[in-house]
Amino acid sequence: MLDFKYFAPTKVLFGRNTEEKVADLIKEFGGTKVLIHYGGGSVIRSGLMDKVTGILDETGIKYVKLGGAVPNPRLSLVYEGIELAKKENVDFLLAVGGGSAIDSAKAIGYGLANNGDVWDFYSGKRKAAGCTPLGVILTLAATGSEMSDSSVITKEDGLIKKGYSSDFGRARFAIMNPELTMTLPDYQTACGCTDIMMHTMERYFHNGECMELTDSMAEALLRTVKENACLLRDDPSNYEARAEVMWAGSLSHNGLTGCGSDGGDWMTHKLEHELGALYDVAHGAGLAAIWGSWARYVYKDCLHRFKRFAINVMGVENKGTDEEIALAGIEAMEDFYRQINMPTNLRELGVKATDEDLVLMAHKCAVALGGGKGSAKFLREDDMLAIYRASM
Repeated sequence: MLDFKYFAPTKVLFGRNTEEKVADLIKEFGGTKVLIHYGGGSVIRSGLMDKVTGILDETGIKYVKLGGAVPNPRLSLVYEGIELAKKENVDFLLAVGGGSAIDSAKAIGYGLANNGDVWDFYSGKRKAAGCTPLGVILTLAATGSEMSDSSVITKEDGLIKKGYSSDFGRARFAIMNPELTMTLPDYQTACGCTDIMMHTMERYFHNGECMELTDSMAEALLRTVKENACLLRDDPSNYEARAEVMWAGSLSHNGLTGCGSDGGDWMTHKLEHELGALYDVAHGAGLAAIWGSWARYVYKDCLHRFKRFAINVMGVENKGTDEEIALAGIEAMEDFYRQINMPTNLRELGVKATDEDLVLMAHKCAVALGGGKGSAKFLREDDMLAIYRASM
């Protein structure tokens, strides 16, 4: 077991009608004028925006609104939000939506609290010294951004997708009402479940030291999401299943499932970032399309973890060689993706990449990582290209 720091300061209100407490929480954390940041029309169509603004009106909290957050949130909208917030003297940010709105709000917060270009933080040129306080009303269980220290932004110029992590960007509060996720399309729900599981799997597959309690929690989380994703496929209005998945999403990416380890592998995410930047695919679906090819490329170098995953998460019998068990676990995971209508390769994702595209993505990924990355297996540019090719 490695020494670790665990920091999860976000106050969580979980359950039915918890969005009704939004004004109290904003006041608790010092907000007097709020930028409400959200995505597309679902927040409007569902009546959630009217409910939130009505509560703020009743309590005398001033606000301005900025919509337009999209999957793979754009740097141009972040710049727009920074300018609007400065103009309106905003001192608190409220993200209403899923990971895209939350990540974009975090970036706006960095831009407000620091001089210079906010992209500097995402490109690795410098570190933020603060972030304007923000809260979240979550409408999509997926990225875990409501409790994590990270956000991911896409720069349109050059189609560059980058993440930045800082404790300054952690939300002060997260309101989680599982009922708010019930209007999601089935595809988004499945993408969310995939992303949640991947956040834990990225931490799980590594060659460093580990902690039995952390491993056991990670495996329980993965089994829980796997089971409830299938329940939601058949019954999207199942509140208990929605609740299990929503809470798992937060726990999967607030650091809990990585305590005591080397931090994990993260190469599936890095490979998908280039895919998402170039083709603007849904993040969860992109992860599913890449994972099997990555797993088959690296499993021999991390055989003990893949065997444990196969037995403890996927229910594979402990019979045969370690390699046979590991491969059966990978196949079982891909079968699960198919059960919830997720892709298992780029073709099923609908991506018609040329080999030149694959070469470009591998090169951009390697450059972004300073040459290479990985804990299950260290990957360099030629390895990344081989995985992309296999995923076709």
